[in-house]
Amino acid sequence: MEYTYLKIEEHDQIAVMKVSAPKTLNALCTDVFKDMDDYLNHFDCNKFRVLIVTGDGDKAFVAGADISEMANLGMLQAQTFGARGAAVFRKLEQLYVPVIAAVNGFALGGGCELAMACDIRICSDNAKFGQPEVGLGIIPGFSGTVRLARLVGQGMAKQLIYTGKVIKADEALRIGLVNEVVPQAELMNRAFELANQIAANAPLAVKAAKLCINAEWDMHVDEAIQNESIIFGRCFLTEDQKEGMKAFLEKRKTTFVGK
Repeated sequence: MEYTYLKIEEHDQIAVMKVSAPKTLNALCTDVFKDMDDYLNHFDCNKFRVLIVTGDGDKAFVAGADISEMANLGMLQAQTFGARGAAVFRKLEQLYVPVIAAVNGFALGGGCELAMACDIRICSDNAKFGQPEVGLGIIPGFSGTVRLARLVGQGMAKQLIYTGKVIKADEALRIGLVNEVVPQAELMNRAFELANQIAANAPLAVKAAKLCINAEWDMHVDEAIQNESIIFGRCFLTEDQKEGMKAFLEKRKTTFVGK
């Protein structure tokens, strides 16, 4: 399926979703969200084991939300716009396979929020991150106040959001906003290298691990431990568990089929 604002690539077990709105540095608007929502609704989690999210071009991952669309919104319209973006990002966060953000430039406002909805964030050395919304008289509207604090802590999140400061890649790495920083020319190669490492493992086990980590974030520790034990046990119902342990004992390479 072709999209107006997305470029989709398929590489065996790895898919790439590239936000593509070059005239606005890949800014997020209603139509971009519609394309993303449709793609995620039809994403085949049995065919693909990892999704990489990136931006088109070498300047921006996603430079932010489309200010020209937001400027004249009323309160209810703004709430609808924010809720639409938040819902799409939540769908991405809950996708049944790992999602890697390959941040290739500006990731400001909605771009930073998109990256934070992914499981793993790697970025190019020219990447910049920030939630500068207060400089426009608004706050982050696509769950930025929720995810940023969870990733870097309340104090740092408050400082970044209150000041609207834009930080460079090395600072994003220092505070834990990203996992890795690589030279821009190596970004996609590194993203695929990481994706292939993930895809080589038992897909149902990787999916189960994602479900556990996401679900247990807000659970009481005792409830989280119990949940993990249940999901751990369910892994033993899979063919992949039998194959993985048999291959280990036989000292041979595994062949996982995702069953």
